[in-house]
Amino acid sequence: MEQGVLLTALPGQEDARRLARMLVEEKLAACVQLLPIESFYRWDGKVQNEGEVLLFIKTRTALFDAAIAAIKAAHLYAVPEIVGWPFSAGYQPYLDWITEVTSG
Repeated sequence: MEQGVLLTALPGQEDARRLARMLVEEKLAACVQLLPIESFYRWDGKVQNEGEVLLFIKTRTALFDAAIAAIKAAHLYAVPEIVGWPFSAGYQPYLDWITEVTSG
């Protein structure tokens, strides 16, 4: 499939909204969903936990590199989580919509 999802997390709702809007406006994403989460991780030798906003970024796999570059340029973290997967199945009209709104 030529569509997939990228994930990243930001520390606040406003930062997440700004990034989501930019990705959709630049046609790097068809849709971005924001979810409040709590993350536990090791940083500087200590276990930390913080509230974050997780972004589910639906796009074409051909745009992964450009979207990752845009996310990295706008991100607040030194080592941001930016991971992605191609879809293995899906409702074809939705997948077609992703392609349509992120093309040209």
